Amino acid sequence: MQRSRGCAVQSVNERKLMTKNLAVWVLAISALILSSCDTPVGQGAGWGAATGAIIGAAATGNVRGASIGAAAGAAAGALTGKIVQENQAARYGPPPPGGYPYARWAGTPGFYHSPYTERVYDLRGVPPGGLTRDVDTGRLFRKP
Repeated sequence: MQRSRGCAVQSVNERKLMTKNLAVWVLAISALILSSCDTPVGQGAGWGAATGAIIGAAATGNVRGASIGAAAGAAAGALTGKIVQENQAARYGPPPPGGYPYARWAGTPGFYHSPYTERVYDLRGVPPGGLTRDVDTGRLFRKP
């Protein structure tokens, strides 16, 4: 039985496409992992890189386009994050050495103890890592 040449070519093309898609996803996932940085600059760079990689790959269909998109997105995201960080510093003042402390879970979902007092706060509408001001001390803390 003779094998068709068309099937072999199709199989090679499918492997190339899968390799390109895999590279795009690896870049995007790597950027998302880097987005766990604690600063707005790091988060902006991570999200920008992920978005740029996806757009670059979609626009060009190759790994080179994805890497160029990731680099451009990371730069734009870092600049945007720097602006956000400066706005936060103007509103809240500079962070304390070592960063803002985290609240402790109060035993009920969404409710946390202030690290400064034993007051319990309803933080259900606050995203993880978001800042909240303790009404007794006026100091800021983060939701875990």
